[in-house]
Amino acid sequence: MAPLPVQAQVLGDFVINLVPIDTDDTMDKVAAAIAHHSVNRRVAQQDRPLRVRFKGEVLPMDATPASAGVGLLDYLEAFYE
Repeated sequence: MAPLPVQAQVLGDFVINLVPIDTDDTMDKVAAAIAHHSVNRRVAQQDRPLRVRFKGEVLPMDATPASAGVGLLDYLEAFYE
């Protein structure tokens, strides 16, 4: 368990945010942390699950940043499935 700041954006937003996550968070929690900065502000909320993409690959919802190889200030993208 270690804090891990990443650059992150919700698909459709024009702002890239610095988002604090934890190395042991699931991608479900990571997606929620990313969405907190954009959804209902610049991106409309949808009734679909949010997923996380890293280096072009959609990560499983039970993966963690540590297991996916996410490092300090890496870029993550959340998007509605």
